[in-house]
Amino acid sequence: MAQGLLWLGLVLLATLQAQVQGSSGSLIPAPALNKIPLQPDFKEEQFQGKWYVIAIAGNSINKRKQGQAKMYSSTYRLLDNTTFSVTSLLVRNGLCERLMRTFVQSSKPGQFTLGNIERYEGMQSYTVRVVSSNYDEFAILFFKKLFKNREYFKMTLYGRSKMVPDDLKEYFILFVKSLGLTDNHILFFVPTGQCIDDD
Repeated sequence: MAQGLLWLGLVLLATLQAQVQGSSGSLIPAPALNKIPLQPDFKEEQFQGKWYVIAIAGNSINKRKQGQAKMYSSTYRLLDNTTFSVTSLLVRNGLCERLMRTFVQSSKPGQFTLGNIERYEGMQSYTVRVVSSNYDEFAILFFKKLFKNREYFKMTLYGRSKMVPDDLKEYFILFVKSLGLTDNHILFFVPTGQCIDDD
């Protein structure tokens, strides 16, 4: 009897671990926006320009499956006082790709929504929040979207150059882990010269 209960307990434990570790149906819940800092006195003009994506961390990222990935860049151009045109350059399957989006400022400076959201099938909401930036070296952004009734979030570490100081990387890791993410949810990119320096 005791062995049977022990065996049953081990089977249940293994099942729970499998569900937590990688069930495609479960995601770490996204934090409420009021739990995410917002850059005080956000300066749109200083934020615009090219940013290299040094690292991302999110509830749908699996470092073990994705392995090493090449760095990409995002260039923010101020269209007016409240809207950015964002052009991302990346390498996919050996080819250069250009993605374009528009971020429209909400009532809070430094917080944006995706413009023309109806163009993105299945997208119900998309919020971008500038968490912290010194404008000339780094920026940390929070992205949260509701897509086909599933809530995804990610943090992005930007750099004005392809390298940032190690203490900034360590801060980024600590911050994303405070949101419930693990090392497997954090992906640092390999610098590349292909495509991302164009434009």
